[in-house]
Amino acid sequence: MTERRAILSGSTFEEQIGYARAVVDGDWVHVSGTTGFDYATMTISEDVVEQAEQCLRNIEAALAEAKCTFADVVRVRYLLPDRADFEPCWPILRRYFGEVRPAATMLMCGLAYVFATPMRMAGCRLPHGRCA
Repeated sequence: MTERRAILSGSTFEEQIGYARAVVDGDWVHVSGTTGFDYATMTISEDVVEQAEQCLRNIEAALAEAKCTFADVVRVRYLLPDRADFEPCWPILRRYFGEVRPAATMLMCGLAYVFATPMRMAGCRLPHGRCA
């Protein structure tokens, strides 16, 4: 059986709903859908590009706790309520994923909460010989 470890962000939703920001399972890290909510200021920007940047910082923190980086990401899903918000975020996404080039899918969908932000779910594999 592989080792499984939850990574928590401190979001109250994790406790209320029963999920983790990320889960390390053997050589894989699975990251939950993440918004651009800034936990340091307890705010979220109304600007979609700022939300995308914060969202990626939130994911980066979870990946770091799992002892991996964006360079280890193999799959990304972008979930947006409005497809017009996707293209303005491309420069931010290119900065984080341009060299990595993970498999990616963008879906337009209704979200449980009204955020303009793209939500991301990234799966990554831990580098060989290193366990989280």
